[in-house]
Amino acid sequence: MRAWNERLVLSLVRQHGALAKSDIARMTGLSAQTVSVIMRALEQDRLLLRGEPLRGRIGQPSVPMSLDAGGAYFLGLKIGRRSADLALVDFLGRVRGARRQVYRYPAPDAVLAFVTEALPILIDTLPRGDRDRIVGMGVAMPFQLWAWVKDIGAPQAEMDAWRDRDIQGELATLAGMPVHVQNDASAACGAELVFGTGERPKDFLYFYFGYFVGGGLVLNGQLFLGRSGNAAGVGPMPVPG
Repeated sequence: MRAWNERLVLSLVRQHGALAKSDIARMTGLSAQTVSVIMRALEQDRLLLRGEPLRGRIGQPSVPMSLDAGGAYFLGLKIGRRSADLALVDFLGRVRGARRQVYRYPAPDAVLAFVTEALPILIDTLPRGDRDRIVGMGVAMPFQLWAWVKDIGAPQAEMDAWRDRDIQGELATLAGMPVHVQNDASAACGAELVFGTGERPKDFLYFYFGYFVGGGLVLNGQLFLGRSGNAAGVGPMPVPG
């Protein structure tokens, strides 16, 4: 329960910006004591950053708490049909460094070689004390890459290699951290849900324009993936002319 409450607090601060303990208690229905314990623990873990006290007319000053940009870092790998990108982002979602590899088609060995070369370069951009705060890697890639042989002009044998490769496991071993693989359109939709600006409805359909058109779906404020992990997928359609 505590872990769930901590995630709830972090999500509220991410969504609304700096919040005081009283704001969190009001928004969650948790007791002031519970909120105080949670936020103190998150501050000690360097996930929340204490702001300047705001004095009101009565009572104790209100202390806003915001996300600590250096509290955690994440790696994001996009495996595209013509290029691969590896980025390092902080806890606020800001890109701290990025590398790109352009290719004719995405072969598994070429992608792994790119990550092997780019990963230490990005890690070295962080202060030594922060490097152990990289908590995982997210991978966005089209599902069933082997089905696009004719569209991208790749050798069938090279693309068939994706069928039997455990790219998630190989990347986890290479990077020494947890790896999560997601359909590229759903990953873009999830990024819009978390980092998008402005008010967003609880339910929306997201269109992703890459080499092809993809789609992502949010229902009741949650990314909906469906049984195959490819919900709201949009296939290529012939256009007259």
